[in-house]
Amino acid sequence: MKRTVFAALTAAIVAAAWACGSSSSNSTAPTPPQGCDSSATSTTIIIMNNAVCPSSLTVPQGTQVTFFNQDSVSHQMYSDPHPEHTDCPELNQVGNLEPGQSRQSGNLNTVRTCGFHDHIRPDVAALKGSIKITAR
Repeated sequence: MKRTVFAALTAAIVAAAWACGSSSSNSTAPTPPQGCDSSATSTTIIIMNNAVCPSSLTVPQGTQVTFFNQDSVSHQMYSDPHPEHTDCPELNQVGNLEPGQSRQSGNLNTVRTCGFHDHIRPDVAALKGSIKITAR
């Protein structure tokens, strides 16, 4: 009886350890937040239906913001102004996003407000937004 319980317990521990290890290594994209969350703890901007959600975000210094393209077309997310993209170079690391792709900005270390837009569609207001970076 003791061997059966021990064997079952050992098998359960091994299975749990394997499952935890495999789930973290197979993750390819962050899980986007439900709805449009503009809280200070949100660091993801979702692109869908030819719009960004949320269009304004507040984050502490040092944060990286993830842009997640849930749209059916490609988007190129860059810092303002268009076409120079010089205000917040850290946002230019996002660049081209195919449908289903996500990418993080660089570390946003300078306290300021960074505007961003879709370089392909710079005149579409729904694809423009801002990220306010606050002191820690």
